[in-house]
Formats: sequence, structure tokens, C-alpha cells
Amino acid sequence: MCGIAGILTQRPPGNQSDILRRMTTAIAHRGPDDSGFYETRDASGHWYLGLGHRRLSIIDLDTGHQPMASPDQTIQLVYNGEIYNFQALREKLKALGFQFTTLSDTEVLLHAYQAWGEQCVEYLEGMFAFALWDSTRQILLLARDRFGKKPLFLYSTADTLLFGSEIKALLEWPDLNRQIDQSAILDYLRFRYVPGPKTLLKDIRKLPPGHIAVWKEGTLTQRRYYNPPDHQLPVSHTPIDDPVGRFQEILDHAVRIRMISDVPYGAFLSGGLDSSTIVALMAQHSSQPVKTFSIGFTESEYSELGYARQVADAFQTEHFELEVSQDHLIEHLPSLVRSRDAPVSEPSDIPIYLLSLEAARHVKMVLTGEGSDEVLGGYPKHVYERYVSGYQTIPSLIRSGLIEPLIHALPYQFRRAKTAIVNLGLENPEERFPRWFGALTFAEREQLLRDFTNVKDEVDHGIFETAEGNSALRNLLYFDQTSWLPDNLLERGDRMTMAASIEARMPFMDHNLIELASSLPEKYRIHGRQTKWILRQVARQVIPEAIIKRPKVGFRVPVNEWFRTSMRDYLMDHLTGPQSLTADFYHRKALDRILAEHIDGRQNHEKLLWTLLNLEIWHQEYRPTA
Repeated sequence: MCGIAGILTQRPPGNQSDILRRMTTAIAHRGPDDSGFYETRDASGHWYLGLGHRRLSIIDLDTGHQPMASPDQTIQLVYNGEIYNFQALREKLKALGFQFTTLSDTEVLLHAYQAWGEQCVEYLEGMFAFALWDSTRQILLLARDRFGKKPLFLYSTADTLLFGSEIKALLEWPDLNRQIDQSAILDYLRFRYVPGPKTLLKDIRKLPPGHIAVWKEGTLTQRRYYNPPDHQLPVSHTPIDDPVGRFQEILDHAVRIRMISDVPYGAFLSGGLDSSTIVALMAQHSSQPVKTFSIGFTESEYSELGYARQVADAFQTEHFELEVSQDHLIEHLPSLVRSRDAPVSEPSDIPIYLLSLEAARHVKMVLTGEGSDEVLGGYPKHVYERYVSGYQTIPSLIRSGLIEPLIHALPYQFRRAKTAIVNLGLENPEERFPRWFGALTFAEREQLLRDFTNVKDEVDHGIFETAEGNSALRNLLYFDQTSWLPDNLLERGDRMTMAASIEARMPFMDHNLIELASSLPEKYRIHGRQTKWILRQVARQVIPEAIIKRPKVGFRVPVNEWFRTSMRDYLMDHLTGPQSLTADFYHRKALDRILAEHIDGRQNHEKLLWTLLNLEIWHQEYRPTA
């Protein structure tokens, strides 16, 4: 696990070498163990190329230095990630005549490119972002893994291309304009994160998941090599004899190959279904007690430490616990906005970061349960979405004049019912899908914002587009897998763990597992009102029944209560105080109403208020220009 950065520019010779080193220093937390650089000019002599690398050593500690060159020195590679099937690929490449001088997956990737060219990405199982300079073809190849587990940001003009694992690396370029993208503000309030390829900075974008980009002679072209299978109608074939057994086999394999490491490793354990299943499978493959790490809150009703301890006891893990309060939230939030280069979309970013710091004292890599809900249908929205068409057959006068006012009047304890009714009434999936996680409707956003009437929505509509006739569940899962996951949850997991200099691996994001789940009838994911049905069948064979049956809590931080009590002044100062940089974004009456409703306990606006608070903190940290 590492950080990469690079420069391609026609600018006159100057301090590019110094800038390249500053770019890698800015992301040194991603790779504190080693650094490396490669600098050259293209065949014309007009373009300077610099590749930089920071290394967190996990596999082949002694000989995995980067940039790594091909034996004839014509290819140079910098790479961030892990290729889990590198051992199998090594044998395949050996059969093709390639020789290896290291044990690293980096060398496997290098020879895979020599064997298969740009199509090498289709052979890789893992998480990755890499940059490869081919001096023979005079091209720079950039690539990102299928689901966007590893990040890659770009800045491109007529005479310069910059890339890096984090935005802060690109900001070292002296001529980069920090102009804010106003349409991204609209996106942020619509999604609670900025969906790719945009960022809040107008001149910086993301290379989308499952894409490669090729630079040649000053031109950058981009193509998609992978699309999640829920984009298409279910595969029509004879069902396999034992879907549950096959699912367990692939999941077990996904866990086992992610345990390959030359350094100590462990697992994040919440005590829920996903992480408990991962720990149970890890225990089957480990000769030593698995190290597990759990976090809870001083407010006991939000703490899952007891459930996690139950699982740890069942599998005799070496267990570590951490407890946090709102003081940690206030203390770390600005620094984590800097770590993410963006507003912190979820309050749970902070406990994940603190848990990563604790884990880093004992291990350099952890397995997590991330991705299970978005692959297998684990949220209430995946159940509710199936009732959209039925609810919308109710005459709109009855819905808007009777049902919705009654639901809206309920106290915030009924937040799930309130969310469901509001969302079921939204006919446009492009409005409804983001709204399931507490973002603003188009009307709510318009009521709140000032001076954004001339700003156009410019969201990539592809995240909502699937095959004609696809089911409501598959459409929503496709949105989750192409937007909510890469631009929010996976981004969070990468930044929070890398800020603590540890690596996180996610067995549920194995693309073979995802493709199996997508090929099965929907009842294997949502069965009646039961979520993640197929995983529950597997879990019954490996973890305590009490964990399977307990209700889903989620990694929830009690900011609802904190915003009404101990964090009230902090919130008000940031949103309405004289030093606020974003207060003028909003109609003051609308913002005051939202604050009053939340503080008085009439409505729960915690997600919106968290969203606005983090947008303000991001402005304070990055000082973008209008």
C-alpha cells in the first residue's frame, strides 16, 4: 500500500524535480517506509516526466522498491495497492517466459503489462491505482481498480498533466487554481459527498473506477474496462446446484488471499454480521490468534463493544478496544478534513481513524467488512425501494395532503418511517437514490441555497443508468456500487486508514464474489424483508446465532444528541457565526428553521447539519477561490 504522484509537463526546465518531491512528501503518510523517483524526458525532448512513490511495505519487504523498471529499462512503474492473485499470475507469466527477480506483486504487474498491454488490468484481482511509463510506445498509462478502492486524482491542461493518490499532492503545483466548482456544491448537498469524476476544486478530477487513461503526445484519452454486473439484466443460465456453498467458497478464498502478508495483520470488528463473518473465516486460516480491533462510544446505547467482545471471545482473538466521545470529534475533525481533502461525509470517519491509529500500534494491515451492504443489499432502502411503484399509484393528493403531513409531524424517533415516506414519493430515481441516505431533495436544496440559481447540475448520469427492464433492487445496487461506494465509503476507508499508515483489505469487494451475487435470483440478496440473505446462510455455519439475529445498528456516531447538547455552540459558530465562510450560501431563515427544529427535538436534521458543518470546515482549511 502506497502513495503515487507524477508530473508530465512542457513547461521550461525549472524546479519540477523539487515539486515532484514536495508532491510525494505531501502524501508521506501513505508510505512512511520508503520513497523513490524516476525522471526523464520524452523522445521529442519537449516533455518532462517525473514519477514519485511512497511505500508502505506489506509484501516483499526487501526488494519491492519503486519506481520499478523492466529488465531493459524501457518501462517504469509506480503502483498503489495489492494484487491478491499475484502468485497465480506469476506462474502464468513464468509459463510465458518471464523471469522474476523479486517476490513482489509490483513485478507481476510490470510483466503483466509486457504480456498483455493495457488489457493487463482485466487479469488483476485486487485494489490498485498505478502509473506506467512505456518509453518504447511513448505513452503514460494510468489505471484504477474495478470499484475504486484505491484513488487517483488528475489535473490536466494543454501543457501539463499531474496525477496523485490524494488531492494535496496536486496542490503542490504552483500554478494550480483553487477555484471552487459551484456545481459540485450542488452535488454535495444532493449526495452528501461529491460524486466522481468531479471534486470540489474545479481543476481537479478523479479517474473513475474501472477506467484506464492513456497519455500520448500531449493528449489524454480515457476508457472504461469494467462495469459492475448489476448494470445488466441478470445472466440467464441454469442455476448452480449450491449457490450458498459456492458463495461461501468464494468468500473464504477472498479472505484467505487477503491474509497474504509479510507483516502483522488483524481485523476491524464491529460485532455485526459482516465483520464477524470475516473474523470467523480468518480464524480458520490463521495459526495464531487473530488480532481484532473494536471501537465504542461513551453513550452506551450507541456502543457495540459488547457484541464485538462476544465474537472475539468465540474465536479467541487477541482483542483491543477503544472508546471515544464528542471531544474526539471536535479535536480531530479539521485534521481529517485535511486527510480526506474533502468534507468528511460520515461522522464514522473519525472513529475509523482513531481505530486505525490504535491498530497501527500492533499491525500494518487489517481486513474489514466494507462493501457487503452495497453488494448484497444490506440497508432498509434495499427493501423499501421495491415498494416505490406501488406507493406512487396512490393519488398524489392523498399522499401529499394526508400521508406525508402525518408522517412529517411524527417526532424524530420515527426517522426511518419519515425517510421512507418522503423517498417513496420521489418519482425521479436521480433524486430518490441519493435521498435514501439523508441528502436533500431538489426542492429542499432550492429552499436552502442562495445565489445558486444559475449553476447547472452536472452529475454523471451514468451512475443511474442500467439495462432497460432491470429491477428496482439492481438499479439501486448499481448506483451504490458506482457512486456511494467509491466516492464515499471506499474513499473514507482509504483516507482514514492511510492517514494512520495502515492498509485495509475488503473481502466483500472481491469482484468474483460480486459477480456471483449478481448472477443469482434476487431472493438470495433480499428475501422478503430479510437483507443479505445468502450471507446470513453462510454466517449460520461460522458465527454465533445471536449475532446473526440482532438488528442492524451500523457504525453510528451519536451526533444527533451532541448537536442538541454539548456540540451545539460549536455547530452554531461554524454555520452562523461571524467567521463562517459558507453562511452566505444559505437563506438565513431556512437555516435557522433547520437548526431550531433539530435543537428543539422536533426533527432530526443531523445528516444535513453534519454536511453543512463539514463544508464550512473544508472552506476554512482549503480557502478556495470563488
